[in-house]
Amino acid sequence: MVLAAGLGTRLRPLTDNKPKALVEAGGKTLLEHTLLKLKESGFGFIVVNVHHFAWQITEFLRTNDNFGLHVEISDESGMLLDTGGAIKKACPLFEGSPFLIHNVDIMSNADLAALYDEQRARNAAALLLVSKRESSRKLLFAGDGRLCGWRNETTGETKLPWGNKTPGLTQDFAFSGIHVFSPSLYGRMAKYPDKFSIIDFYLDACKEETVYASIHDKLKLLDVGKPDTLHSPLIEEFYLHG
Repeated sequence: MVLAAGLGTRLRPLTDNKPKALVEAGGKTLLEHTLLKLKESGFGFIVVNVHHFAWQITEFLRTNDNFGLHVEISDESGMLLDTGGAIKKACPLFEGSPFLIHNVDIMSNADLAALYDEQRARNAAALLLVSKRESSRKLLFAGDGRLCGWRNETTGETKLPWGNKTPGLTQDFAFSGIHVFSPSLYGRMAKYPDKFSIIDFYLDACKEETVYASIHDKLKLLDVGKPDTLHSPLIEEFYLHG
Protein backbone atom coordinates (compact mmCIF):
# COMPACT_ATOMS: atom_id res chain seq x y z
CA MET A 1 0.00 0.00 0.00
CA VAL A 2 1.32 3.42 -0.99
CA LEU A 3 0.14 6.25 1.26
CA ALA A 4 -0.29 9.06 -1.28
CA ALA A 5 -3.28 11.01 0.00
CA GLY A 6 -1.49 13.71 2.02
CA LEU A 7 -1.93 17.41 1.40
CA GLY A 8 1.81 18.00 1.01
CA THR A 9 1.75 21.25 2.98
CA ARG A 10 5.53 21.19 3.48
CA LEU A 11 6.00 21.25 -0.29
CA ARG A 12 3.89 24.34 -0.98
CA PRO A 13 3.68 26.08 -3.42
CA LEU A 14 4.50 22.95 -5.46
CA THR A 15 1.39 21.25 -4.11
CA ASP A 16 -0.96 24.18 -4.68
CA ASN A 17 -2.04 22.63 -7.98
CA LYS A 18 -0.96 19.00 -7.76
CA PRO A 19 -0.78 16.20 -5.17
CA LYS A 20 2.45 15.54 -3.29
CA ALA A 21 2.69 12.16 -5.01
CA LEU A 22 3.12 13.88 -8.40
CA VAL A 23 5.88 16.27 -7.33
CA GLU A 24 9.07 15.37 -9.20
CA ALA A 25 12.45 14.46 -7.73
CA GLY A 26 15.32 13.20 -9.85
CA GLY A 27 13.22 13.48 -13.01
CA LYS A 28 10.36 11.25 -11.83
CA THR A 29 7.33 11.75 -9.61
CA LEU A 30 7.47 10.52 -6.04
CA LEU A 31 4.72 8.04 -6.86
CA GLU A 32 6.63 6.62 -9.83
CA HIS A 33 9.79 6.21 -7.74
CA THR A 34 7.83 4.33 -5.07
CA LEU A 35 5.95 2.10 -7.51
CA LEU A 36 9.11 1.15 -9.39
CA LYS A 37 10.88 0.35 -6.12
CA LEU A 38 7.99 -1.91 -5.14
CA LYS A 39 7.90 -3.54 -8.55
CA GLU A 40 11.64 -4.24 -8.48
CA SER A 41 11.16 -5.75 -5.01
CA GLY A 42 8.65 -8.26 -6.36
CA PHE A 43 5.36 -6.65 -5.36
CA GLY A 44 2.65 -6.84 -8.00
CA PHE A 45 -0.61 -5.85 -6.28
CA ILE A 46 -0.64 -2.23 -5.07
CA VAL A 47 -3.25 -0.09 -3.35
CA VAL A 48 -2.78 3.68 -3.60
CA ASN A 49 -4.88 5.94 -1.41
CA VAL A 50 -5.84 9.34 -2.83
CA HIS A 51 -7.39 12.60 -1.59
CA HIS A 52 -5.63 15.82 -2.63
CA PHE A 53 -6.14 16.28 -6.42
CA ALA A 54 -7.13 12.60 -6.49
CA TRP A 55 -8.13 12.67 -10.16
CA GLN A 56 -4.60 13.66 -11.16
CA ILE A 57 -3.18 10.52 -9.57
CA THR A 58 -5.73 8.21 -11.17
CA GLU A 59 -5.10 9.83 -14.56
CA PHE A 60 -1.32 9.59 -14.09
CA LEU A 61 -1.61 5.88 -13.35
CA ARG A 62 -3.96 5.29 -16.28
CA THR A 63 -1.68 7.14 -18.70
CA ASN A 64 1.30 5.06 -17.57
CA ASP A 65 -0.62 1.76 -17.62
CA ASN A 66 -0.08 1.44 -13.85
CA PHE A 67 3.63 0.86 -14.58
CA GLY A 68 2.82 -2.77 -15.29
CA LEU A 69 1.32 -3.34 -11.85
CA HIS A 70 -2.16 -4.26 -10.64
CA VAL A 71 -3.16 -1.02 -8.92
CA GLU A 72 -6.32 -0.43 -6.92
CA ILE A 73 -7.38 3.02 -5.72
CA SER A 74 -8.59 3.62 -2.17
CA ASP A 75 -10.53 6.86 -2.60
CA GLU A 76 -10.48 9.29 0.32
CA SER A 77 -11.76 12.24 -1.68
CA GLY A 78 -14.57 12.84 0.80
CA MET A 79 -12.31 12.97 3.87
CA LEU A 80 -8.62 12.50 4.54
CA LEU A 81 -8.43 9.53 6.90
CA ASP A 82 -4.87 9.83 8.31
CA THR A 83 -2.55 6.82 8.22
CA GLY A 84 -4.57 4.50 10.43
CA GLY A 85 -7.89 5.29 8.82
CA ALA A 86 -6.35 4.81 5.38
CA ILE A 87 -5.11 1.33 6.31
CA LYS A 88 -8.46 0.41 7.89
CA LYS A 89 -10.31 1.42 4.72
CA ALA A 90 -7.92 -0.40 2.38
CA CYS A 91 -7.33 -3.57 4.40
CA PRO A 92 -10.23 -5.60 2.87
CA LEU A 93 -8.69 -5.12 -0.59
CA PHE A 94 -5.78 -7.35 0.44
CA GLU A 95 -8.11 -10.29 1.15
CA GLY A 96 -6.43 -11.51 4.31
CA SER A 97 -2.79 -11.25 3.20
CA PRO A 98 -0.16 -9.24 5.12
CA PHE A 99 0.83 -6.13 3.19
CA LEU A 100 3.69 -3.69 3.16
CA ILE A 101 2.89 0.00 3.67
CA HIS A 102 5.14 2.70 2.20
CA ASN A 103 4.85 6.49 2.51
CA VAL A 104 5.07 8.08 -0.95
CA ASP A 105 7.48 10.77 0.26
CA ILE A 106 10.09 8.34 1.63
CA MET A 107 13.07 7.09 -0.37
CA SER A 108 15.51 4.54 1.01
CA ASN A 109 17.92 1.70 0.34
CA ALA A 110 15.64 -0.67 2.27
CA ASP A 111 15.26 -4.25 1.07
CA LEU A 112 11.47 -4.30 0.94
CA ALA A 113 11.17 -7.96 -0.04
CA ALA A 114 13.33 -8.97 2.93
CA LEU A 115 11.22 -6.84 5.27
CA TYR A 116 8.04 -8.53 4.03
CA ASP A 117 9.58 -11.97 4.49
CA GLU A 118 10.81 -11.03 7.97
CA GLN A 119 7.27 -10.25 9.11
CA ARG A 120 6.19 -13.75 8.17
CA ALA A 121 9.23 -15.41 9.70
CA ARG A 122 8.72 -13.62 13.03
CA ASN A 123 4.94 -14.04 12.90
CA ALA A 124 4.62 -10.36 13.81
CA ALA A 125 1.26 -8.63 13.96
CA ALA A 126 3.14 -5.62 12.59
CA LEU A 127 6.78 -5.06 11.70
CA LEU A 128 8.13 -1.49 11.68
CA LEU A 129 11.32 -0.58 9.83
CA VAL A 130 13.39 1.64 12.15
CA SER A 131 16.93 2.93 12.48
CA LYS A 132 19.16 5.14 14.61
CA ARG A 133 18.86 8.59 13.09
CA GLU A 134 17.90 12.11 14.07
CA SER A 135 14.17 12.54 14.55
CA SER A 136 11.95 14.66 16.78
CA ARG A 137 9.82 11.61 17.55
CA LYS A 138 11.15 8.22 18.58
CA LEU A 139 9.59 4.82 19.11
CA LEU A 140 10.68 2.84 22.17
CA PHE A 141 11.29 -0.91 22.03
CA ALA A 142 11.97 -3.54 24.65
CA GLY A 143 15.04 -5.77 24.51
CA ASP A 144 13.23 -8.33 22.37
CA GLY A 145 12.33 -5.66 19.82
CA ARG A 146 8.70 -5.27 20.82
CA LEU A 147 7.13 -1.81 20.73
CA CYS A 148 6.59 -0.42 24.22
CA GLY A 149 6.44 3.37 23.91
CA TRP A 150 6.86 6.67 22.11
CA ARG A 151 8.70 9.88 22.95
CA ASN A 152 8.67 13.42 21.58
CA GLU A 153 12.30 14.51 21.75
CA THR A 154 11.36 18.21 21.55
CA THR A 155 8.67 18.44 24.23
CA GLY A 156 9.60 15.44 26.35
CA GLU A 157 6.11 13.98 26.04
CA THR A 158 6.20 10.20 26.50
CA LYS A 159 3.63 7.48 25.98
CA LEU A 160 4.20 4.17 27.78
CA PRO A 161 1.27 1.85 27.06
CA TRP A 162 2.81 -1.06 28.98
CA GLY A 163 2.55 1.00 32.19
CA ASN A 164 4.49 -0.47 35.12
CA LYS A 165 5.52 -3.43 32.94
CA THR A 166 7.62 -1.17 30.70
CA PRO A 167 11.22 -2.43 30.87
CA GLY A 168 13.74 -0.16 32.51
CA LEU A 169 16.15 -0.36 29.60
CA THR A 170 14.58 0.47 26.25
CA GLN A 171 15.98 1.29 22.84
CA ASP A 172 14.75 4.31 20.90
CA PHE A 173 14.61 4.40 17.12
CA ALA A 174 13.21 6.61 14.37
CA PHE A 175 10.39 5.15 12.29
CA SER A 176 10.92 5.04 8.53
CA GLY A 177 7.30 5.23 7.35
CA ILE A 178 7.69 1.67 5.99
CA HIS A 179 6.02 -1.23 7.78
CA VAL A 180 4.26 -4.56 7.27
CA PHE A 181 0.73 -4.98 8.61
CA SER A 182 -0.98 -8.27 9.35
CA PRO A 183 -4.77 -8.43 8.84
CA SER A 184 -4.92 -10.16 12.23
CA LEU A 185 -4.92 -6.59 13.59
CA TYR A 186 -7.84 -5.47 11.44
CA GLY A 187 -10.50 -6.48 13.97
CA ARG A 188 -8.95 -4.15 16.53
CA MET A 189 -9.65 -1.22 14.22
CA ALA A 190 -13.43 -1.61 14.49
CA LYS A 191 -13.59 0.56 17.62
CA TYR A 192 -11.61 3.35 15.96
CA PRO A 193 -13.19 6.28 14.10
CA ASP A 194 -12.76 6.71 10.36
CA LYS A 195 -9.74 8.95 10.91
CA PHE A 196 -6.83 8.03 13.19
CA SER A 197 -3.05 7.65 13.33
CA ILE A 198 -1.48 4.23 12.76
CA ILE A 199 1.20 5.00 15.36
CA ASP A 200 -1.48 5.65 17.99
CA PHE A 201 -3.08 2.37 16.95
CA TYR A 202 0.19 0.45 17.25
CA LEU A 203 0.84 1.98 20.68
CA ASP A 204 -2.58 0.77 21.81
CA ALA A 205 -2.22 -2.68 20.25
CA CYS A 206 1.34 -3.36 21.44
CA LYS A 207 0.11 -4.12 24.96
CA GLU A 208 -1.31 -7.40 23.66
CA GLU A 209 -0.02 -7.84 20.12
CA THR A 210 3.42 -8.54 18.65
CA VAL A 211 4.34 -5.17 17.16
CA TYR A 212 8.05 -5.51 16.46
CA ALA A 213 10.95 -3.42 15.22
CA SER A 214 13.03 -4.38 12.22
CA ILE A 215 16.26 -2.57 13.06
CA HIS A 216 18.55 -1.64 10.17
CA ASP A 217 21.74 0.12 11.16
CA LYS A 218 22.80 0.70 7.54
CA LEU A 219 19.47 2.15 6.47
CA LYS A 220 19.76 5.28 4.36
CA LEU A 221 16.54 7.22 4.23
CA LEU A 222 15.45 10.46 2.64
CA ASP A 223 12.26 12.36 3.47
CA VAL A 224 11.41 14.06 0.18
CA GLY A 225 8.26 15.61 1.56
CA LYS A 226 10.09 18.90 2.00
CA PRO A 227 11.67 21.23 -0.60
CA ASP A 228 15.30 21.05 0.56
CA THR A 229 15.54 17.31 -0.12
CA LEU A 230 13.96 17.19 -3.58
CA HIS A 231 17.37 17.68 -5.20
CA SER A 232 19.43 15.50 -2.88
CA PRO A 233 22.16 13.42 -4.60
CA LEU A 234 20.89 10.44 -2.59
CA ILE A 235 17.91 10.23 -4.94
CA GLU A 236 20.08 8.93 -7.76
CA GLU A 237 21.78 6.51 -5.38
CA PHE A 238 18.43 5.05 -4.29
CA TYR A 239 16.56 5.01 -7.58
CA LEU A 240 18.56 4.48 -10.74
CA HIS A 241 15.56 3.13 -12.64
CA GLY A 242 15.90 2.50 -16.34
